[in-house]
Amino acid sequence: MAATDHHTPTEATSRWARHARCVGHARAELRTALTRWGLSAIEDRALVVLSELLTNAVRHARVSPGREIETRFVRVGDGVRIEVHDADDRWPVAREMGADAPGGRGLLLVAALADVWDVAPREGVGKVVWAEVRVPGAT
Repeated sequence: MAATDHHTPTEATSRWARHARCVGHARAELRTALTRWGLSAIEDRALVVLSELLTNAVRHARVSPGREIETRFVRVGDGVRIEVHDADDRWPVAREMGADAPGGRGLLLVAALADVWDVAPREGVGKVVWAEVRVPGAT
């Protein structure tokens, strides 16, 4: 199990304008958190999962101007829970796409890389799409 300093925060939350640029900034925040928590072993998987979840929110969430998307990263044992909150009540659906389709594989990638993922209603309006990525072989 990776060591955690008792003074190290075990979660990080940020709000982002609904713009494609936020994905890179959120990835940098997650990378910093994973390093702080001693979870660099899962960095590649976690960054792809975050990118897919946040990109889906940026592209598909129907939110009013001024509404922000929130990311929350929580240390959970030997892993991280990645949450993306938005104010759109429509839930994402994983779809089988044809080999020539230009996109639509994000949730399939999330399902392949995360140990578990799901969608839940958010308090008030909207939803939270979340995934957990754990160190392989950790209990």
